[in-house]
Amino acid sequence: MKYRICLFGKHPLDHRSDDRRSWQRRNPAMRFALSLGVFGAVAAFSPILFAQASKPSEADKARAATPAATPALSHDLSGVWMQYPGSAGPGVSAMNGVDVKLRPPLTPWGQAKLDAAKPVTGPRAVPGEEGNPALRCEPDSPPKLLILPNPFEIVQIPGRVFMFFEQYHAWRTIWADGRALPKDPDPTWLGYSVGHWEGDTFVVDTIGLNDKVWVDGFGNPRSEQMHLTEHYRRLNHDTLEMQITMDDPKAYTRLWVSPPKLHKLEAGWELAEWFCVASEHNAYDETVRKPAGVSPTPGK
Repeated sequence: MKYRICLFGKHPLDHRSDDRRSWQRRNPAMRFALSLGVFGAVAAFSPILFAQASKPSEADKARAATPAATPALSHDLSGVWMQYPGSAGPGVSAMNGVDVKLRPPLTPWGQAKLDAAKPVTGPRAVPGEEGNPALRCEPDSPPKLLILPNPFEIVQIPGRVFMFFEQYHAWRTIWADGRALPKDPDPTWLGYSVGHWEGDTFVVDTIGLNDKVWVDGFGNPRSEQMHLTEHYRRLNHDTLEMQITMDDPKAYTRLWVSPPKLHKLEAGWELAEWFCVASEHNAYDETVRKPAGVSPTPGK
C-alpha cells in the first residue's frame, strides 16, 4: 500500500520515499505538532492575506478556470478532499475555513473563555504552558475538525452522509432523511447534525455541541448554544466549496461568517491511521515541547 504525507498533501503518491512514510507512521506526535504549527504560519502571514483581500477569491478563480459540475455530480460530494493550497506560505494549507480576522466581538463569557485559553501558537502563546484540549487527547470536532490541515472523506448513502477525518480517525454522521433537529439534545463533542439540499448546495445544521472544544487553534470558544451551519457545493469534478457560519449568542455578539474555502479532490489518496496516543504526546512534551520553551541561560 502507498502512504501519503497527510500534512501538506500536494505531492503525487509515487514521490514519497519509504523512509519518510516510515517516519510518518512512527511519529504521530510530531505530525500533530506540525499541524498545530500551521496556525502560527497563518498568523505570521496574516498581513499578506489581508493585503490580498481585494483580489479575486480562490473560489472565483476556480469557477472561472473550470466548468461547472454536471447534474450528475451536483448532488455527489463523495471522495477524499484536501484544502486548496493557501497563500500562507509555500506548501502550507491556509487554515482559514474559520477566518479569525472576521471574528465578531466576544460576549463577557466568551472573552473569559478566550482569556483562559493557552494556545500553542500565535501572539498569546506561552511556551511550556499550552492548554489546547487536543494536547490532552480530547477529541477535536466541528468546526475545528473541518479546518485542520488534513484530509477528510465524504461517503453518501440513502438518508445519511458520513464524514471520515484522518486526524484522530474521527467520523461523523449527518442525517439526510428529512428529519428535523432535536428540540433539546444532550451536549456532545460532535453534536447532532442534519443536512438537506438547497439546489446544488448541501446545507448542514448542527446543534447539541459541548463547550469543551475551541473553534480554532487560537482558543476562540464555542458554547452549548452554538448553531453551526455548513454549506457544501461541488463547483466542478475536482473542487468542493465549504462555507462555515457560527451562531453562538453565548460566546459572540453576532454571527461569525467565514468566506468559502476550497478543497481539492484527491482521488488516489487513502486516509492514514492517526490516533491520539497519550504516551506519545507525553514523550513529545518531555523531549521537544517543554525544552523548547525554556529560556536560555544568561550569557550563553
